[in-house]
Amino acid sequence: MKGRKWVVLAVLLAVFLSGAFAQAAEPIKIGAILAITGGASNLGAPEARTLEMLVAETNAKGGVMGRPIQLIVKDSATDAGKAFSFAKQLIDEEKVFAIIGPSTSGETMKIKSVAEEGKTILLSCAAAEVIVNPVAKYVFKTPQKDSDAILKIFQQMKKMKISRIGVLSSNSGFGGAGKGQIEKLAPENGITIVANEVYDAKASDLTAEVTKLKAANVQALVNWSIEPAQSIVIKNARQIGLTVPIFQSHGFGNIKYVDAAGEAAEGVMFPAGRLLVADVLPKNHPQKELLLQYKKDYMSFCSGEECSTFGGHAYDAFIILMKGIEKAKSTDKEAVRTAIENLKGVVGTGGIFNFSPTDHNGLGIDAFEMLVVKKGKFAIL
Repeated sequence: MKGRKWVVLAVLLAVFLSGAFAQAAEPIKIGAILAITGGASNLGAPEARTLEMLVAETNAKGGVMGRPIQLIVKDSATDAGKAFSFAKQLIDEEKVFAIIGPSTSGETMKIKSVAEEGKTILLSCAAAEVIVNPVAKYVFKTPQKDSDAILKIFQQMKKMKISRIGVLSSNSGFGGAGKGQIEKLAPENGITIVANEVYDAKASDLTAEVTKLKAANVQALVNWSIEPAQSIVIKNARQIGLTVPIFQSHGFGNIKYVDAAGEAAEGVMFPAGRLLVADVLPKNHPQKELLLQYKKDYMSFCSGEECSTFGGHAYDAFIILMKGIEKAKSTDKEAVRTAIENLKGVVGTGGIFNFSPTDHNGLGIDAFEMLVVKKGKFAIL
């Protein structure tokens, strides 16, 4: 009888200890809404793989503040309606600590108010400036601003004595936001838009649109899109004999877009972060070590797949969230939100982030390099 009492006590102690451990190791839930499929899959798929890699690495090191990360990934299929539903689900049902994503500007704008109302930190991987301008308390984004991308392009045009341009943009949130910024910034930079066409993001032939630009006798073509159609623009332009310089947005930073355009992509110029040209950066460049490490780790994790700037945006969102937790020394949402808002000098793939209460992007025009497609690869212009 006495022996049975000891057994019962031992079992109760084990149950108590296991319960205490489980409580101490309660995971930090992080939601991710990414376009793993659909028109923006070249963005969302590498973003998802990057987060899976980083979460595995973090948990292997003991997690953050002694707690593992639980990643809950939702595939929006590039559908703003689905992104909205997933945001509600992650906040109301899963009670996530923060959300990374969405991949596209249109999806992000759809859920921006959901994050605000739910007082949940949102670290968007999309580029449109309207995501953070005006500033929303809980909303941040990691890609560089589209206005800075356009100014970088205009600087290059000035060097090339280009002043008459044609603009093509997709009818997505990113395309629309970029078009608006181009129209706003062109006059003050000495640029005249002589043709301005919007195309369906799912288009498979854009010969009619590029023909209109050729008829307008443009000196250069600016194409603003993140969908596969951006490669079709390049192919169709060259097919009709439009030989002027082609400038793409910072949404061109995946080598798959170059592959899709083939030889027509040779000479295409676009602004981008330095991830794609990390190998040729000076040894003392503050981003070089991190960029090379990410490229190496991603290729190893993804069976040789090359990384893209889009995976980099997810990388930056994750490390910013982790640094916010570390700075706050807490997993209190409000404390971490405030900590992120005051992070300075965070070296990421997209640049060196300096946030403030009035700047929830934290990057300037110096985060960009002008790149060019040369022999099927990205190179510094």
